[in-house]
Amino acid sequence: MANKLISEMRLPKSIANIFAARNITTAKDALSLTELELMKLLDVELSEVRSALALMSEIVCPPYQTALLLMEQRAATEHLGGHLPTRLKGLDAALCGGVPFGVVTELVGPAGTGKTQFCLKLSLLAALPAHYGGLDGGVIYIDVESTFSSRRMIEMGASSFPEIFHSKGMAQEMAGRILVLQPTSLSEFTESLEKIKVSLLQNQVKLLVIDSMAALVPGGHEQRAPGQHPLSWHISLITSLAEFSRIPIVVTNQVRPQSHDESCLYPFQVQKMDRIPKDRTRYYSHIVAVLGFHWAHAVTIRLVLEAKSGQRFMKVEKSPTSPPLAFPFTINPSGISLLTDDGTEMVVPETCNLSSR
Repeated sequence: MANKLISEMRLPKSIANIFAARNITTAKDALSLTELELMKLLDVELSEVRSALALMSEIVCPPYQTALLLMEQRAATEHLGGHLPTRLKGLDAALCGGVPFGVVTELVGPAGTGKTQFCLKLSLLAALPAHYGGLDGGVIYIDVESTFSSRRMIEMGASSFPEIFHSKGMAQEMAGRILVLQPTSLSEFTESLEKIKVSLLQNQVKLLVIDSMAALVPGGHEQRAPGQHPLSWHISLITSLAEFSRIPIVVTNQVRPQSHDESCLYPFQVQKMDRIPKDRTRYYSHIVAVLGFHWAHAVTIRLVLEAKSGQRFMKVEKSPTSPPLAFPFTINPSGISLLTDDGTEMVVPETCNLSSR
């Protein structure tokens, strides 16, 4: 809009001719100068300059939109209400429909707790035809730790949707919708992200999975200032990709033990055990998500997967729509299954001041 020609605007002919004579042809050319500069250049009164600039600004300024209009537009263009259902009833209810579009969802947990299993199932659901409740689109799966298993994903599909996967050629078609990248270094990961923006449009991508980011950064647990974080550029790009493409982005993250001096961090990173009722301490642990505060601010949804005393738990620890909840779950041929759809609400200690470590 800023490049709109002044000759196409409804300016008085006299002032429009002066702009043309001074080779000021677009709104951008005029609005880039101060009123006094234009007075001197055009040799006209201040009132004429202000009147012309006001009219140009009105023409090139984007029209305002109401919150209701934005909501209606999004509802009309986004499938399934802007969420990717996980098919886990209790979790979908807590997240108001599933993994949301346009934001970053993080899966945190020790190795072997089911993070990759969950990512594989989400990839399958995103590629699933729309009439079966899927997004009917492509998936980009960045497999940093080389844990992606086509065989396991097909097993999940055959167990969860036998009517689809037992059809001739359907398993191959579904698998063909999932593009797997396996960068082995931070530089290769950077190249992958740079190419993704184009691929999102070319391949009708409906889900981006990164499993996992922390594996690319030696000493990823160390706290750094945002500008010094080795993944600062990547974090900014990932969040902008989510907003630009309006797709769900799921990233897995690793954990480390909580040190004794970490008594005052975000409540979703470190819990103070002496403030938690004893009947609910089994939902808390002494682990901390790595990648630091800069990454934590970029995440909208955080799900923590843990195993304690032979029982697995999935915890909603950060969400704008849900209180902290814990769901016991198991892993079977169809993927992750909740043992109950009623999550246990966790008592979160009062928020303390942000640590600078």
